[in-house]
Amino acid sequence: MNIKPVVGIVMGSESDFEVMKKAGDMLGKFKIPYEIDVISAHRSPKLVVKYAEEAIRNELKVIIAGAGKAAHLAGVIAAHTTIPVIGVPISSDDLKGMDALFSMVQMPAGVPVATMGLGSSGAKNAAILAAEILSLSDTKIFDKLLNYRTVLEEEVLAASERVKKASAEKK
Repeated sequence: MNIKPVVGIVMGSESDFEVMKKAGDMLGKFKIPYEIDVISAHRSPKLVVKYAEEAIRNELKVIIAGAGKAAHLAGVIAAHTTIPVIGVPISSDDLKGMDALFSMVQMPAGVPVATMGLGSSGAKNAAILAAEILSLSDTKIFDKLLNYRTVLEEEVLAASERVKKASAEKK
């Protein structure tokens, strides 16, 4: 049985996949169906517009767009849909991702892009934010998010105990 994706993950080039697959991995943990593709705001602009304009008809609820350098992908998609768009700036050799970050956070009023931090952490957080958006109307996702937060807290508490123990052993 094929489950219809509710989150679209897109990236500007194949080289962005290593980062953007982290968003897919995180959505998988929450059992949120997604699709993933490469579309370029600069090299395939008609495809980007088509993707954005068909997103509602395809029943997507959130789009996560990752790109580096000029990073116009998230903004172009946001300009052509009312679905929430989450941008993930991806680092490049040129300006270490600051160019992508600035491209995403400088959206004009009226065309929002929720912008995450750079790279893999940003991709993971984009998936978590997508899950939070979806949890507003899906209690199963809400419960998975609560469980995820509990696990995070337990990991911090365990780390705290390890550090305290290691510190005590050196005294």
